[in-house]
Amino acid sequence: MRNQFLGSLVFLVVQFLLGMAVNLFVKIPTNHPGANPPEYFGGVVQSVTWAILHGNVLLIIHASLGLLLVLNAAGLLIAAIRTRARDLITVTSFGLFGVLAAGFNGGSFLNYNQDFSSMLMATFFAVAVVAYCVGLFVTGRSTVASA
Repeated sequence: MRNQFLGSLVFLVVQFLLGMAVNLFVKIPTNHPGANPPEYFGGVVQSVTWAILHGNVLLIIHASLGLLLVLNAAGLLIAAIRTRARDLITVTSFGLFGVLAAGFNGGSFLNYNQDFSSMLMATFFAVAVVAYCVGLFVTGRSTVASA
């Protein structure tokens, strides 16, 4: 799992840099499908679908990689559950939580165009990064201890 944690960290950093590029160089229209929805989750689905199908190339890559990160984080949790190692299950649960929360706040940013959503996205990115760094530590400790 050590390689999976490292790969997840690399993809999270790439995602963060793409997000910064979107933040600085892409103007999200305020009237796209899903913008200002009466219901949050339906709006997120419409907004993310719009972003992937019709957004600026940086936004397309950022949103698509975000969905892949969710799948990756879920896969890491499943792998941890299979090991039955409580520390790995805890770490990957926090990682999945961070990725999901960052993603939902990204959807919220698309829906409502509020800077606070962007701040929360970055905050939960940090939660995922810390979780996967701890995962690297835990898996490294296990390897050294068993050698």
